[in-house]
Amino acid sequence: MKKLRKAISAGVPVKAVRDVTNRLRFGPDAPQSDELIWIRPRDVTHWYAADPTKGAPRFRRRHSGSVVAGDWDKSRTPFAGHIKLDSIRAHFEQGVPWEETELFDWMLQRIEELGRIDGVTDRAGLIRRYERLDRIYEEAKRTGTLRPHGSVNQTRGEQGGILVHIARDGTPLRDGGGMHRFAVAYILDLEKIPAQLGVIHADAVKSGILKKLRQPPSF
Repeated sequence: MKKLRKAISAGVPVKAVRDVTNRLRFGPDAPQSDELIWIRPRDVTHWYAADPTKGAPRFRRRHSGSVVAGDWDKSRTPFAGHIKLDSIRAHFEQGVPWEETELFDWMLQRIEELGRIDGVTDRAGLIRRYERLDRIYEEAKRTGTLRPHGSVNQTRGEQGGILVHIARDGTPLRDGGGMHRFAVAYILDLEKIPAQLGVIHADAVKSGILKKLRQPPSF
């Protein structure tokens, strides 16, 4: 029953219907929900900026694999300063302890306000979280990539991984979760990292960009 509730919460029944529909529309190579794709972190230059008034809806993980036409992919903001990216960079590049970063204080405040964030409920849990991130960083630095989120956490496909939408020209647009792991990959300038396919523009599907996005690192 617990697994069933979790599947429903993740939108699995709707995603299953979407996958069948996509195959009927685009053939056997159609995009699939929660699909694992591979991107170069430094190719991400913009965030997707949801603005329903400009034809750019709010997309969630449950929309993974949706093929959407229109101009939604033109609504974006430059990928510049970000509290997670800046604090993670300060820690790994300048040796600033996690507890002294702006991110750590922000996370503690969010825990106090909400009671729980990213599965963490107290300071001790937050410290353990960032100890795990230290290990992820060292492994990524040693191997030159990240392990797929799904293979580590036994999720459906890459559900819960680094979420990116794909614009009409194949450009990956960051949106939503996975920012800690993405920041590590961005700082290390890794060749390719695993990501969860979000929404993909109809023109990108027609161009065949998925063939490239499905190719893992060459090593």
